[in-house]
Amino acid sequence: MSKKLKIAIIGCGGIANGKHMPSLSKLDNIELVAFCDIIVEKAQAAAEKYGAEGAKVYEDYKELLQDKSIDVVHVCTPNDSHAEISIAALESDKHVMCEKPMAKTAADARRMLEAAKRSGKKLTIGYNNRFRNDSQHLKKVCESGDLGEIYFAKAHAIRRRAVPTWGVFLDEEKQGGGPLIDIGTHALDLALWMVDNYKPKVVLGTSYHKLSQRENAANAWGPWDPKKFTVEDSAFGMITMENGATIILESSWALNTLDVKEAKVTLCGTEGGADMENNSLRFNGEEHSRLYSREVNLKSGGVAFYSGKTESDADLEARLWIEAILNDTDPVVLPEQALVVSEILEAIYESSRTGKAVYFS
Repeated sequence: MSKKLKIAIIGCGGIANGKHMPSLSKLDNIELVAFCDIIVEKAQAAAEKYGAEGAKVYEDYKELLQDKSIDVVHVCTPNDSHAEISIAALESDKHVMCEKPMAKTAADARRMLEAAKRSGKKLTIGYNNRFRNDSQHLKKVCESGDLGEIYFAKAHAIRRRAVPTWGVFLDEEKQGGGPLIDIGTHALDLALWMVDNYKPKVVLGTSYHKLSQRENAANAWGPWDPKKFTVEDSAFGMITMENGATIILESSWALNTLDVKEAKVTLCGTEGGADMENNSLRFNGEEHSRLYSREVNLKSGGVAFYSGKTESDADLEARLWIEAILNDTDPVVLPEQALVVSEILEAIYESSRTGKAVYFS
Protein backbone atom coordinates (compact mmCIF):
# COMPACT_ATOMS: atom_id res chain seq x y z
CA MET A 1 0.00 0.00 0.00
CA SER A 2 2.00 2.95 -1.22
CA LYS A 3 -0.53 5.68 -0.48
CA LYS A 4 -0.47 7.09 3.03
CA LEU A 5 -3.83 8.41 4.15
CA LYS A 6 -3.67 11.94 5.51
CA ILE A 7 -5.68 12.19 8.73
CA ALA A 8 -6.95 15.17 10.71
CA ILE A 9 -8.05 15.12 14.36
CA ILE A 10 -10.83 17.51 15.40
CA GLY A 11 -11.04 17.72 19.18
CA CYS A 12 -7.71 17.03 20.92
CA GLY A 13 -9.02 16.17 24.39
CA GLY A 14 -9.22 12.98 26.45
CA ILE A 15 -10.55 10.47 23.93
CA ALA A 16 -8.25 11.70 21.13
CA ASN A 17 -5.19 11.44 23.39
CA GLY A 18 -6.35 8.26 25.11
CA LYS A 19 -7.37 6.26 22.04
CA HIS A 20 -7.34 7.76 18.55
CA MET A 21 -3.91 9.38 18.21
CA PRO A 22 -1.81 6.69 20.00
CA SER A 23 -3.43 3.90 17.92
CA LEU A 24 -3.28 5.75 14.60
CA SER A 25 0.36 6.70 15.18
CA LYS A 26 1.32 2.99 15.23
CA LEU A 27 0.13 2.52 11.63
CA ASP A 28 2.60 2.97 8.79
CA ASN A 29 -0.06 3.66 6.12
CA ILE A 30 -1.26 6.99 7.59
CA GLU A 31 0.05 10.43 8.47
CA LEU A 32 -1.49 12.71 11.09
CA VAL A 33 -1.31 16.03 9.25
CA ALA A 34 -3.80 18.38 10.98
CA PHE A 35 -5.03 19.00 14.52
CA CYS A 36 -7.89 21.21 15.63
CA ASP A 37 -9.23 22.27 19.04
CA ILE A 38 -11.08 25.31 20.35
CA ILE A 39 -8.28 25.41 22.95
CA VAL A 40 -5.55 25.79 20.39
CA GLU A 41 -2.79 24.83 22.85
CA LYS A 42 -4.27 21.29 22.97
CA ALA A 43 -4.04 21.02 19.18
CA GLN A 44 -0.47 22.36 19.30
CA ALA A 45 0.55 19.77 21.92
CA ALA A 46 -1.05 16.96 19.87
CA ALA A 47 0.73 18.09 16.69
CA GLU A 48 4.09 18.15 18.50
CA LYS A 49 3.57 14.64 19.88
CA TYR A 50 1.83 12.85 17.00
CA GLY A 51 2.04 15.08 13.92
CA ALA A 52 3.84 14.34 10.68
CA GLU A 53 6.45 16.84 9.56
CA GLY A 54 4.76 20.14 8.75
CA ALA A 55 1.50 19.17 10.50
CA LYS A 56 -0.92 22.09 10.75
CA VAL A 57 -2.78 23.37 13.80
CA TYR A 58 -6.25 24.94 13.71
CA GLU A 59 -8.69 26.56 16.11
CA ASP A 60 -11.61 26.46 13.62
CA TYR A 61 -12.54 23.10 12.07
CA LYS A 62 -14.11 24.82 9.02
CA GLU A 63 -10.69 26.16 8.07
CA LEU A 64 -9.15 22.69 8.44
CA LEU A 65 -11.80 21.14 6.17
CA GLN A 66 -10.78 23.45 3.32
CA ASP A 67 -7.54 21.47 3.00
CA LYS A 68 -8.24 19.18 0.03
CA SER A 69 -5.23 16.95 0.77
CA ILE A 70 -6.86 15.56 3.94
CA ASP A 71 -8.45 12.12 3.35
CA VAL A 72 -9.88 11.25 6.75
CA VAL A 73 -11.22 13.17 9.75
CA HIS A 74 -11.60 11.82 13.29
CA VAL A 75 -14.25 13.73 15.26
CA CYS A 76 -13.46 13.62 18.99
CA THR A 77 -15.58 16.52 20.30
CA PRO A 78 -18.55 16.68 22.75
CA ASN A 79 -21.74 14.95 21.56
CA ASP A 80 -23.61 18.13 20.57
CA SER A 81 -21.12 18.92 17.78
CA HIS A 82 -20.70 15.38 16.35
CA ALA A 83 -23.30 15.86 13.61
CA GLU A 84 -22.33 19.39 12.57
CA ILE A 85 -18.63 18.55 12.20
CA SER A 86 -19.12 15.07 10.70
CA ILE A 87 -21.57 16.33 8.05
CA ALA A 88 -19.27 19.21 7.12
CA ALA A 89 -16.33 16.79 6.82
CA LEU A 90 -18.30 14.33 4.66
CA GLU A 91 -19.42 17.20 2.43
CA SER A 92 -15.76 18.24 2.16
CA ASP A 93 -15.07 14.84 0.55
CA LYS A 94 -13.48 13.23 3.62
CA HIS A 95 -14.07 9.87 5.30
CA VAL A 96 -15.18 10.24 8.94
CA MET A 97 -14.62 8.30 12.13
CA CYS A 98 -16.83 9.95 14.78
CA GLU A 99 -16.59 9.10 18.45
CA LYS A 100 -19.60 7.45 20.07
CA PRO A 101 -22.47 8.06 20.45
CA MET A 102 -23.20 8.92 16.81
CA ALA A 103 -24.88 12.21 17.78
CA LYS A 104 -26.71 13.94 20.61
CA THR A 105 -30.08 13.24 18.94
CA ALA A 106 -31.39 10.55 16.60
CA ALA A 107 -32.40 13.24 14.09
CA ASP A 108 -28.78 14.44 13.95
CA ALA A 109 -27.55 10.86 13.56
CA ARG A 110 -29.96 10.41 10.64
CA ARG A 111 -28.59 13.56 8.99
CA MET A 112 -25.06 12.14 9.34
CA LEU A 113 -26.09 8.89 7.64
CA GLU A 114 -27.76 10.83 4.81
CA ALA A 115 -24.63 12.96 4.33
CA ALA A 116 -22.48 9.81 4.11
CA LYS A 117 -24.77 8.33 1.46
CA ARG A 118 -24.84 11.59 -0.52
CA SER A 119 -21.08 12.05 -0.43
CA GLY A 120 -20.17 8.41 -1.07
CA LYS A 121 -17.64 8.69 1.76
CA LYS A 122 -17.24 6.19 4.60
CA LEU A 123 -18.63 6.99 8.04
CA THR A 124 -18.01 4.89 11.15
CA ILE A 125 -18.64 5.40 14.88
CA GLY A 126 -16.14 4.68 17.67
CA TYR A 127 -17.70 1.64 19.33
CA ASN A 128 -14.31 0.20 20.28
CA ASN A 129 -15.67 -2.48 22.66
CA ARG A 130 -16.56 -4.58 19.60
CA PHE A 131 -12.83 -5.05 19.10
CA ARG A 132 -12.04 -6.57 22.52
CA ASN A 133 -10.86 -10.21 22.62
CA ASP A 134 -13.98 -11.43 24.42
CA SER A 135 -16.32 -9.51 22.08
CA GLN A 136 -14.62 -10.85 18.96
CA HIS A 137 -14.75 -14.42 20.28
CA LEU A 138 -18.40 -14.19 21.37
CA LYS A 139 -19.40 -12.69 18.01
CA LYS A 140 -17.93 -15.74 16.23
CA VAL A 141 -19.89 -18.04 18.60
CA CYS A 142 -23.12 -16.12 17.83
CA GLU A 143 -22.49 -16.26 14.08
CA SER A 144 -21.82 -20.02 14.23
CA GLY A 145 -25.30 -20.57 15.67
CA ASP A 146 -23.99 -22.34 18.79
CA LEU A 147 -26.41 -20.40 21.01
CA GLY A 148 -29.37 -20.98 18.69
CA GLU A 149 -31.95 -18.23 18.43
CA ILE A 150 -30.97 -15.51 20.93
CA TYR A 151 -34.24 -14.17 22.28
CA PHE A 152 -33.15 -12.52 25.55
CA ALA A 153 -30.13 -10.31 26.18
CA LYS A 154 -28.89 -7.93 28.84
CA ALA A 155 -26.64 -4.97 28.08
CA HIS A 156 -24.70 -3.99 31.20
CA ALA A 157 -23.14 -0.56 31.82
CA ILE A 158 -23.17 -0.36 35.62
CA ARG A 159 -20.70 1.59 37.71
CA ARG A 160 -21.12 1.79 41.48
CA ARG A 161 -19.52 5.22 41.96
CA ALA A 162 -17.59 6.43 38.96
CA VAL A 163 -19.06 9.74 37.85
CA PRO A 164 -16.78 11.57 35.38
CA THR A 165 -16.42 15.02 36.94
CA TRP A 166 -14.26 16.65 34.25
CA GLY A 167 -15.04 18.16 30.84
CA VAL A 168 -18.71 18.38 29.87
CA PHE A 169 -19.88 14.94 31.05
CA LEU A 170 -22.40 16.36 33.54
CA ASP A 171 -23.74 18.97 31.10
CA GLU A 172 -27.00 17.80 29.48
CA GLU A 173 -26.88 20.59 26.90
CA LYS A 174 -23.52 19.42 25.53
CA GLN A 175 -23.90 15.66 26.00
CA GLY A 176 -27.63 14.93 25.70
CA GLY A 177 -27.57 12.74 28.79
CA GLY A 178 -25.46 10.93 31.37
CA PRO A 179 -24.48 7.26 31.80
CA LEU A 180 -27.11 6.04 29.30
CA ILE A 181 -25.68 7.98 26.34
CA ASP A 182 -22.08 7.73 27.61
CA ILE A 183 -21.55 4.08 28.59
CA GLY A 184 -25.00 2.55 28.03
CA THR A 185 -24.43 3.28 24.35
CA HIS A 186 -21.43 0.87 24.29
CA ALA A 187 -23.35 -1.94 26.01
CA LEU A 188 -26.38 -1.54 23.73
CA ASP A 189 -24.17 -1.50 20.62
CA LEU A 190 -22.54 -4.76 21.75
CA ALA A 191 -25.90 -6.45 22.42
CA LEU A 192 -27.46 -5.45 19.07
CA TRP A 193 -24.28 -6.47 17.21
CA MET A 194 -24.08 -9.87 18.91
CA VAL A 195 -27.70 -10.75 18.13
CA ASP A 196 -27.49 -8.99 14.73
CA ASN A 197 -30.91 -7.45 15.29
CA TYR A 198 -31.54 -3.79 14.47
CA LYS A 199 -35.34 -3.78 14.36
CA PRO A 200 -36.78 -2.44 17.64
CA LYS A 201 -40.55 -2.51 18.08
CA VAL A 202 -41.23 -0.88 21.45
CA VAL A 203 -39.12 0.70 24.21
CA LEU A 204 -39.95 1.34 27.86
CA GLY A 205 -37.47 3.33 29.93
CA THR A 206 -36.78 5.00 33.28
CA SER A 207 -34.03 7.38 34.34
CA TYR A 208 -33.13 8.66 37.80
CA HIS A 209 -31.55 11.64 39.57
CA LYS A 210 -31.35 9.95 42.97
CA LEU A 211 -27.70 10.16 44.03
CA SER A 212 -26.62 13.06 41.82
CA GLN A 213 -27.79 15.72 44.29
CA ARG A 214 -25.60 14.54 47.18
CA GLU A 215 -22.90 16.84 48.51
CA ASN A 216 -19.37 15.44 48.99
CA ALA A 217 -20.41 12.02 47.71
CA ALA A 218 -17.87 9.20 47.52
CA ASN A 219 -16.71 8.89 43.92
CA ALA A 220 -13.77 7.37 42.03
CA TRP A 221 -12.82 10.79 40.63
CA GLY A 222 -13.65 12.92 43.67
CA PRO A 223 -16.97 14.52 44.67
CA TRP A 224 -19.18 16.05 42.00
CA ASP A 225 -20.91 19.43 42.16
CA PRO A 226 -24.67 18.68 42.48
CA LYS A 227 -25.51 22.03 40.85
CA LYS A 228 -23.62 21.03 37.69
CA PHE A 229 -24.98 17.45 37.62
CA THR A 230 -27.78 18.09 35.09
CA VAL A 231 -27.88 14.56 33.60
CA GLU A 232 -29.29 11.32 35.04
CA ASP A 233 -27.20 9.22 37.43
CA SER A 234 -28.78 5.96 36.19
CA ALA A 235 -31.17 4.82 33.45
CA PHE A 236 -32.78 1.54 32.44
CA GLY A 237 -34.61 0.32 29.37
CA MET A 238 -36.56 -2.67 28.12
CA ILE A 239 -36.48 -3.07 24.36
CA THR A 240 -38.77 -5.49 22.53
CA MET A 241 -37.64 -6.27 19.00
CA GLU A 242 -39.88 -6.92 15.97
CA ASN A 243 -39.06 -10.65 16.12
CA GLY A 244 -40.17 -10.80 19.79
CA ALA A 245 -36.66 -10.79 21.33
CA THR A 246 -36.14 -8.75 24.51
CA ILE A 247 -33.10 -6.65 25.46
CA ILE A 248 -32.70 -5.15 28.94
CA LEU A 249 -30.29 -2.19 29.10
CA GLU A 250 -28.95 -1.02 32.46
CA SER A 251 -26.65 1.97 32.94
CA SER A 252 -25.34 3.96 35.90
CA TRP A 253 -22.51 6.19 37.03
CA ALA A 254 -23.74 6.09 40.63
CA LEU A 255 -25.85 3.23 42.01
CA ASN A 256 -25.83 1.36 45.31
CA THR A 257 -24.85 -2.02 43.88
CA LEU A 258 -21.92 -4.42 43.95
CA ASP A 259 -22.95 -6.01 40.65
CA VAL A 260 -20.67 -3.81 38.57
CA LYS A 261 -20.25 -4.51 34.84
CA GLU A 262 -19.42 -2.10 32.05
CA ALA A 263 -19.75 -2.75 28.30
CA LYS A 264 -20.70 -6.39 28.90
CA VAL A 265 -23.55 -8.52 27.59
CA THR A 266 -25.50 -11.56 28.74
CA LEU A 267 -27.07 -13.63 25.95
CA CYS A 268 -29.73 -16.35 26.24
CA GLY A 269 -30.52 -18.53 23.24
CA THR A 270 -32.47 -21.68 22.48
CA GLU A 271 -29.29 -23.81 22.36
CA GLY A 272 -27.20 -22.12 25.05
CA GLY A 273 -26.27 -18.94 26.86
CA ALA A 274 -23.20 -16.77 27.35
CA ASP A 275 -22.03 -13.93 29.54
CA MET A 276 -18.94 -11.80 29.98
CA GLU A 277 -17.00 -11.92 33.25
CA ASN A 278 -13.80 -9.88 33.67
CA ASN A 279 -11.39 -11.37 31.09
CA SER A 280 -13.38 -14.49 30.39
CA LEU A 281 -16.53 -15.72 28.70
CA ARG A 282 -18.90 -18.15 30.42
CA PHE A 283 -21.05 -20.50 28.38
CA ASN A 284 -23.94 -22.60 29.62
CA GLY A 285 -26.39 -25.10 28.18
CA GLU A 286 -27.60 -28.67 28.20
CA GLU A 287 -25.72 -31.70 26.91
CA HIS A 288 -26.95 -35.33 27.00
CA SER A 289 -29.72 -34.37 29.47
CA ARG A 290 -27.20 -32.67 31.79
CA LEU A 291 -26.65 -28.96 32.43
CA TYR A 292 -23.15 -27.65 31.81
CA SER A 293 -21.24 -24.41 32.24
CA ARG A 294 -17.73 -23.69 31.04
CA GLU A 295 -15.39 -20.76 31.04
CA VAL A 296 -13.14 -19.58 28.23
CA ASN A 297 -10.24 -17.53 29.54
CA LEU A 298 -9.08 -14.91 27.06
CA LYS A 299 -6.45 -13.23 29.22
CA SER A 300 -3.45 -15.23 28.09
CA GLY A 301 -1.89 -12.99 25.49
CA GLY A 302 -5.02 -11.91 23.71
CA VAL A 303 -6.25 -13.21 20.37
CA ALA A 304 -3.98 -13.49 17.35
CA PHE A 305 -5.90 -11.61 14.68
CA TYR A 306 -3.20 -11.71 12.04
CA SER A 307 0.42 -12.81 11.57
CA GLY A 308 0.79 -13.86 15.20
CA LYS A 309 0.47 -10.35 16.61
CA THR A 310 -1.86 -9.30 19.37
CA GLU A 311 -3.52 -5.89 19.42
CA SER A 312 -5.45 -3.81 21.89
CA ASP A 313 -9.07 -3.09 21.02
CA ALA A 314 -8.17 0.51 20.16
CA ASP A 315 -5.32 -0.57 17.87
CA LEU A 316 -7.48 -3.14 16.10
CA GLU A 317 -10.28 -0.60 15.66
CA ALA A 318 -7.89 1.92 14.07
CA ARG A 319 -6.23 -0.65 11.79
CA LEU A 320 -9.47 -2.16 10.47
CA TRP A 321 -10.95 1.32 9.88
CA ILE A 322 -7.95 2.42 7.81
CA GLU A 323 -7.93 -0.89 5.90
CA ALA A 324 -11.66 -0.46 5.10
CA ILE A 325 -10.82 2.90 3.46
CA LEU A 326 -7.76 1.64 1.57
CA ASN A 327 -9.52 -1.55 0.40
CA ASP A 328 -12.90 0.16 -0.16
CA THR A 329 -14.79 -2.26 2.11
CA ASP A 330 -17.45 -1.62 4.78
CA PRO A 331 -16.18 -0.50 8.18
CA VAL A 332 -16.87 -2.88 11.09
CA VAL A 333 -19.25 -0.36 12.70
CA LEU A 334 -21.83 0.69 10.12
CA PRO A 335 -23.53 4.08 10.53
CA GLU A 336 -26.92 2.38 9.99
CA GLN A 337 -26.24 0.28 13.10
CA ALA A 338 -25.08 3.24 15.18
CA LEU A 339 -28.24 5.15 14.18
CA VAL A 340 -30.45 2.41 15.69
CA VAL A 341 -28.45 2.64 18.94
CA SER A 342 -29.13 6.41 19.04
CA GLU A 343 -32.82 5.88 18.27
CA ILE A 344 -33.23 3.40 21.13
CA LEU A 345 -31.34 5.59 23.62
CA GLU A 346 -33.55 8.55 22.69
CA ALA A 347 -36.65 6.37 23.09
CA ILE A 348 -35.55 5.38 26.64
CA TYR A 349 -35.15 9.07 27.58
CA GLU A 350 -38.50 9.91 26.00
CA SER A 351 -40.27 7.02 27.75
CA SER A 352 -38.76 8.09 31.07
CA ARG A 353 -39.98 11.67 30.54
CA THR A 354 -43.53 10.74 29.49
CA GLY A 355 -44.05 7.55 31.46
CA LYS A 356 -45.23 5.89 28.26
CA ALA A 357 -43.83 3.24 25.96
CA VAL A 358 -42.30 4.47 22.69
CA TYR A 359 -43.35 2.53 19.58
CA PHE A 360 -41.22 2.35 16.45
CA SER A 361 -43.12 2.40 13.18
